[in-house]
Amino acid sequence: MDRRDIDAELERVTTDFHSLLDSATGAEFGMPTHGTKWTNKQLLFHMLFGFILVRALMPLVKGFGRLPPAASRTFAAILNAGTRPFHVINYLSALPGGTVLSSHAMGKLMDTTMAHLRDRFARESDHTLEMAMHFPVGWDPYFNDTMTVGDVYHYPTQHYEHHRRQLTTRRALDI
Repeated sequence: MDRRDIDAELERVTTDFHSLLDSATGAEFGMPTHGTKWTNKQLLFHMLFGFILVRALMPLVKGFGRLPPAASRTFAAILNAGTRPFHVINYLSALPGGTVLSSHAMGKLMDTTMAHLRDRFARESDHTLEMAMHFPVGWDPYFNDTMTVGDVYHYPTQHYEHHRRQLTTRRALDI
């Protein structure tokens, strides 16, 4: 995927996220989702959190990208050993964010996060985008054994689209 495609995906997701937030009613926010234990609002927060996570992960990916592959392979193996507790923490983390934050606050957090990601992405060199590390494949179906910095910028849009299909708001079901 080239630079323009990734940047366009980030912009499209931002617009879509706001559309989902702006069109949902209070009742829709509280409805259960397809295939998760979250409500629509909690799942929307989880979808947002995927972008926040990438923002926090990027220094780690770049750091391991400078080391021999064995270093990140070992790190990924340790993380994979903790897959079960990770899934519990991953589920629980969306509960307060998707309950306490208003849709307006989630929209502002998305804007801030995306502005940072898009700005950083635009300034990445081709060399940096090719840096890679091993990932804990048990943690997410969109994690590959080895991912480049470019792959990591693309990852949250894949995660977003996966979970978007699980939303049960009128807007999510219309598209």
